[in-house]
Amino acid sequence: MDELRLKAMAKINLGLDVVRKREDGYHDLRMIMQSVYLYDQIELVKTEERSIRVSTNLNFLPTGEDNLVYKAAKLLMDEFEIRQGVTISLKKCIPVAAGLAGGSSDAAAVLVGVNRMFQLGLSKKDLMERGVKIGADVPYCIMRGTALAEGIGDVLTRLPDAPDAFVVLAKPPIHVSTAFVYGNLKAGQLESHPDIDAQVQAIRAGDLHQMASLMGNVLETVTIPQYPVISDIKKCMMDCGAVGAMMSGSGPTVFGLFDEEQKAKAAYESLNGNGMAKQVFLTKFFHNNNASV
Repeated sequence: MDELRLKAMAKINLGLDVVRKREDGYHDLRMIMQSVYLYDQIELVKTEERSIRVSTNLNFLPTGEDNLVYKAAKLLMDEFEIRQGVTISLKKCIPVAAGLAGGSSDAAAVLVGVNRMFQLGLSKKDLMERGVKIGADVPYCIMRGTALAEGIGDVLTRLPDAPDAFVVLAKPPIHVSTAFVYGNLKAGQLESHPDIDAQVQAIRAGDLHQMASLMGNVLETVTIPQYPVISDIKKCMMDCGAVGAMMSGSGPTVFGLFDEEQKAKAAYESLNGNGMAKQVFLTKFFHNNNASV
């Protein structure tokens, strides 16, 4: 095939625990990951010239070797000595640097796309093993759906689909450095940890309210004191009837889960009007059986 269009789904963390800081500087994590139906659009076009060219709708994003989609294409094209080239058009809809794994998901989609376009014959597992070289979230973004992530986030166990919910995402007009958050996290001094195992059981039972009641993100202990607006957004969502609200990843995006669309719409409209958030989305969970990539 000479052209391919793909959707790169955003993710949220329904639970995020840091077990310990490792000697190599990374952290051992336990997280429940969930894809949501907010996506970037990627178009791949095969070229005869052996090159990788990237264009994007956001002029502040790099289009050379610093872009994760470039790295993803180059990784496979170098390994398999592909003599043709590819142009990659990236339309960003997922907020950038928002705790939603947009860049990792874009890279994952390009790995999937290059594999298909050049008929490399790699399995999903093969792609996931290569994806971790680009970023810890990339293997999950290839898997998608509902999953338990351990290690640095690359040891994955597929879970049954999480119970459906209406999801409001709100990104405040701030930038949070992931390095700052993890660098200031006192992993050995955390007073409480989310019960990830109990949350897995709630998912298996299809119990949205129990799953939401068990949500927790230890990174909030660093981010909220620095950026109280995150707490304000969580309160706004809960006041509108969310069954749970939490920061995703290292932030700053906050998500709320709702059992009724009307409540979700109320939160969406409130956050669009009160100035707390720069970008607000109303969406749902994405499950692998919902649609193709």
